[in-house]
Amino acid sequence: MTLACDTGLRAAADAIAELMHRHGAQTRYGKDEEIFAQEDPADSVRLVISGAVRTTRLLGDGRRQVGAFYFPGELLLETGSVHRFSAEALCDATLLTVRASAIQATAGDRQLDRAIWEATRRELERTQDHVLTLGRKTACERVASFLIGLAQRGGADRVSMPMSRQDVADYLGLTIETVSRMLTQLQSASVVEFDGYRNFTVKRWDALENLAA
Repeated sequence: MTLACDTGLRAAADAIAELMHRHGAQTRYGKDEEIFAQEDPADSVRLVISGAVRTTRLLGDGRRQVGAFYFPGELLLETGSVHRFSAEALCDATLLTVRASAIQATAGDRQLDRAIWEATRRELERTQDHVLTLGRKTACERVASFLIGLAQRGGADRVSMPMSRQDVADYLGLTIETVSRMLTQLQSASVVEFDGYRNFTVKRWDALENLAA
């Protein structure tokens, strides 16, 4: 099954990318390199051009929570004055950065305003889905939901999984051993098939969707 690209998200990315290419700066980051730190001033908007990014937050006792993953065409937005999470490149990544003031100066541009709204809406939807996943779903349901989310965002049968198993565990609120066990079970049941460590193919969409639901 090949998933169609979300046209609204693509239009939003195109509008933002046009603005950022005009006013922003392109920066390349190596694997695990920090993009911004927790509590840094949130005075810029960033667009992922290539690679992938994770956001993380360290708790008081030293535990790590992964907040989200971002892929090409997706924005890193912050609604407050400081970053509540830090961000690092999952692999070699390129981002476009533009000052928030430059975006504010274009307020009233209908296409751009709609693009910002669309990106913000998608971010809120992902956050709400994540809260539901952490609060109510079993370990198997969490992992199934995560794989479906990756597949939908990738829009292809063969899906890249640039994050580590530990990243997935810290995102889903599970141990790495539990994540590995759930992935093994899904592969043994021919629901998904892993091609190496970083790529998988969904073999039975109905089964994966039933598990996620």
